[in-house]
Amino acid sequence: MKPFHYLFLFILMCGTITTTYAQESTEIIFHKSHEPKKQGAPYSDAVQAGNMFFLAGQLGMDQTTRTLVEGGIQAETEQAIKNIQDVLKQHGLTLDNVVKCTVILSDINDFAAFNEIYTQYFTKKPARTTFAAKGIAANGNIEIDVIAVK
Repeated sequence: MKPFHYLFLFILMCGTITTTYAQESTEIIFHKSHEPKKQGAPYSDAVQAGNMFFLAGQLGMDQTTRTLVEGGIQAETEQAIKNIQDVLKQHGLTLDNVVKCTVILSDINDFAAFNEIYTQYFTKKPARTTFAAKGIAANGNIEIDVIAVK
């Protein structure tokens, strides 16, 4: 092989070793909920891997009463987003740190009404997946989970 090929191979190997080490050394932190009533939940509100935060799905639920807000899809969407903001705030983050959203609607026909509220809050336009599914927890109309980067 020519000297250039050896140099290229050496650089490629160094990059692979560095990438592998970075993946092996990432600390994972399972954060407890900031909500006292959710301390015993079988999941974490946020899991941190390096500078990435993976948030549990949020419903349109008033966290003080643990009941869904009244007013249908738009009211539940707004409350779900406020709940996301509360979790992000606990980690020094805002909606501007969100890079990915997954949205589950109980009825895909609510897409336009949901989107009216969503676009008011997620102005940076993170990547998004939206679909409909039956049986959202607490008989909710929407659940949203996000991934954020610090």
